[in-house]
Amino acid sequence: MTTVEPNKDVFKIEFLTKNCLLSYKGNILNYLSRLDLSCNNLTGQIPQSLGKLFAIHALNLSHNHLTVFLPVSLSNLSQVGSLDFSYNKLSGKIPSELVNLNFLEVFSVAHNNISGRIPSNGQFATFSISNYEGNPFLYGLRLEKNHTKVIDMPFASDETEGKWYEIDRVSFFASFVATYCVFLLSFGVVSTLILIGEGDGSIYLRILFTVPIVVDTFR
Repeated sequence: MTTVEPNKDVFKIEFLTKNCLLSYKGNILNYLSRLDLSCNNLTGQIPQSLGKLFAIHALNLSHNHLTVFLPVSLSNLSQVGSLDFSYNKLSGKIPSELVNLNFLEVFSVAHNNISGRIPSNGQFATFSISNYEGNPFLYGLRLEKNHTKVIDMPFASDETEGKWYEIDRVSFFASFVATYCVFLLSFGVVSTLILIGEGDGSIYLRILFTVPIVVDTFR
């Protein structure tokens, strides 16, 4: 038989062994180091009183039907190294106070309905993306890092660089030769008109101002 004293976390346990009735009275929660309640079809919300398991090292409540949110009181579990709440129906945000759990090595809330930003400080900076998968409304630094794709840009080879330089040089000389030919042609036409006396100064000026336009067109 187990009884609890009012307003105290003190348990009194009586048990029978070898025809002898023995009893224990005290706070047995101070000696509980591991609690595994996974795969038990548990419903409702996670009790705030779990934050009083100060000696707990591992807490597993995965594969149940727990709802509502993660209680902030979990941040009181200063010795805990593993928290598993995966495969439930939890919602709300991951309490930022959990970053103070310095011994936390395993943390999973995968496949719930949790939303908001993932804490990035403390031990949370070391957790894998698989610890959060199945929560489409979660976001944060850790997820962004894991979804970043690095694209390697190919470097140009010596052969490619040589071809690029060669093409540019050919274009330069072609433009120069075309400009020079147009200039000679225009100069010859103007000189011819002046010599044969078929034009006056105004014709010469009109042709002279037309030359730059022709040159730009060939470029």
